Amino acid sequence: MMLIPTHHFRDIERKPEYLQPEKCAPPPFPGPVGTMWFIRDGCGIACAIVTWFLVLYAEFVVLFVMLIPSRDYAYSIINGIVFNLLAFLALASHCRAMLTDPGAVPKGNATKEFIESLQLKPGQVVYKCPKCCSIKPDRAHHCSVCKRCIRKMDHHCPWVNNCVGENNQKYFVLFTMYIALISLHALIMVGFHFLHCFEEDWTKCSSFSPPTTVILLILLCFEALLFLIFTSVMFGTQVHSICTDETGIERLQRSKQPREQSGSWKSVQEAFGGEFSLNWFNPFTRPCQPEIPIDKGLVRQVSSLSNMDNVETAEGQLEETKDRDPVEVLGE
Repeated sequence: MMLIPTHHFRDIERKPEYLQPEKCAPPPFPGPVGTMWFIRDGCGIACAIVTWFLVLYAEFVVLFVMLIPSRDYAYSIINGIVFNLLAFLALASHCRAMLTDPGAVPKGNATKEFIESLQLKPGQVVYKCPKCCSIKPDRAHHCSVCKRCIRKMDHHCPWVNNCVGENNQKYFVLFTMYIALISLHALIMVGFHFLHCFEEDWTKCSSFSPPTTVILLILLCFEALLFLIFTSVMFGTQVHSICTDETGIERLQRSKQPREQSGSWKSVQEAFGGEFSLNWFNPFTRPCQPEIPIDKGLVRQVSSLSNMDNVETAEGQLEETKDRDPVEVLGE
């Protein structure tokens, strides 16, 4: 009977006796499908509130400073409908990304009975996460904010107060896309409004005083430009991750623990929900992912002891370079 040397952050085990089942409470009874997921993190909640405040501020300036005072009713109606539709979709995507389970692994399933039920064969190992006492599937990582292991975790985003994983990546991509679109739309409208006010009397182009109008427009312009750049970059990196089937954490691990990339059109369809259609852009439709078997990815095949040591060493070195899984800085 052989115990594999382990790093203090991970245990690689071949026998259930070494999983210390007495320290693992039985997994809680799973809640009904669709149960709301919410992370009680003060920083994340504050960032989510700020996100909504900034979108609502943009709504206020667009409607009450630029569109409603305008004498061109067709211009006001068309731009008002487009902007409000995009803003609604952005906030809906934000709610879905925040309140959707990103792919959390059942907590506390690292019990002796469960490991024995996997019927491990020679050369097979399982990973145990000592932080949430669960058997860690392949490509899952522990989030120190959510305090759970997340399947295909890309990163933890405080702006949506949640991890971005296999179940909510579509909503996060839509959120960044719609925020980028309303930011671009707001910048264009601000440009046209400034041109109009320079040609006309400033007192007639807004219901606010000229100084107030200028301050509100400059703040909106700064906000829109900042978020256009930020969300466009995030949208691009997320689409690239989906197309290459490689998460942000896996990119960090690439130099120390190479893995074969299998990105394809199928991975894009799985992330967004089936064949290409308007539902891809709908935050109210779920990604078309099959039901995950309870033991999927839990058992891993390793050819030799040296290979197991190499895997553990590579993951241990990665953990030593970061105390937490990737968390967005300055937004992402």
